[in-house]
Amino acid sequence: MSSFKSALIGAVAGVAFASSALAGELVINLDQGDPAPKKAFEEMIAGFKAENPDVEVIVNFMDKEGYKTSIRNFLTADAPDLATWYAGNRMAPFVEAGLFEDVTDVWEEHGLNETLSSAAASMTIDGKKWGVPFTYYQWGIYYRKDIFADLGIETPETWEELLAASAKLKENGITPFTIGTKALWPTGGWFDYMNLRVNGYEFHMDLTSGKVPYTDERVRATFDKWAELVEPGYFIENHAALDWQDAVPPLVQGKAAMYLMGNFAVDVFKSGGLSEDQIGYMQFPVIDPSIPMAEEAPTDTIHIPSGAKNKEDARKFLAYMARADVQTKLNETLGQLPVNSKATRPADPILAQGFNVLSEAYALAQFYDRDVPAQMAKAGMEGFQEFMVKPERVDRILKRLDKVRERVYD
Repeated sequence: MSSFKSALIGAVAGVAFASSALAGELVINLDQGDPAPKKAFEEMIAGFKAENPDVEVIVNFMDKEGYKTSIRNFLTADAPDLATWYAGNRMAPFVEAGLFEDVTDVWEEHGLNETLSSAAASMTIDGKKWGVPFTYYQWGIYYRKDIFADLGIETPETWEELLAASAKLKENGITPFTIGTKALWPTGGWFDYMNLRVNGYEFHMDLTSGKVPYTDERVRATFDKWAELVEPGYFIENHAALDWQDAVPPLVQGKAAMYLMGNFAVDVFKSGGLSEDQIGYMQFPVIDPSIPMAEEAPTDTIHIPSGAKNKEDARKFLAYMARADVQTKLNETLGQLPVNSKATRPADPILAQGFNVLSEAYALAQFYDRDVPAQMAKAGMEGFQEFMVKPERVDRILKRLDKVRERVYD
């Protein structure tokens, strides 16, 4: 029977971890303390141990919030051999601080530039790869297939088709989009997709890393396009008073027909009373055909800290975790999507659609509140919510956001 040591740790600043690995020991810190992901990782690590019986694996399972407050401490003070984190701009501070190892060699040796191609851009800084992505989930527009069928609406693939569908729904007494913005973060999904489709992935990453002012005319163009849905009243009323779950009943009741949301919402749609036959999924439509189709897909990653003591076995583990078969099995338990494009397509039809969309994506954004610092995220999403209620204030909002940008990124 393969074995490894594991511990469930409530991570807090200054906590002592089971680190200080010896030769043949591999210490892994994971932000996967909940029962389902913990089980998925235990099974995955047991598989690695079976293939590498000479390596003793020591695992520290931690809760996600505690992990976030502790990671810089343990990377600096007594680094494990492997640590989970997130892609894109959330990864950048640790790379810039010299706390993550360059693992470009692992990508090149194991063909990951092909099999993990959709996530390659979000794992690359200064032309080098800094970790391996292992799970993500899709965002997109979930819609009432039965309502669309009744009104003869084809699934929109372009912005013009989305506007036409919205107009027809409105004419028939159905609000096109439901949303709840009380908690602010759902507005981040809308801003990200609008900016990705209007200006593209590279511009979006420059904006979220503080290199572009919010008063830039290209950012204003994003809001002008967004206003084409806001100003005609294509979003439900009083959304600023609703949490995201509170916005589900209008979709279930047929009072609204679409919801831009992450795939985690599907279970809530079903528990609210919708059947699988009623729930459709569409990729966020094309706005500018010259802009490559990047997607919103929060991505979990694993890294070798620069202070790791057993980098040889850590590289073996990265290669193992990048494999199609390993990611397929891991994500079956997690209920999410494997990043490896050669992995087995999920049986669930909506997840299967998401797998295809993300596997073929030009690049992946991580979500506004992951891609920007916390202060910018709060101010940004407050501004997005205000715009959705009072679109005429757009210039005032963008000036305010740029003052925050100057302060946060200084």
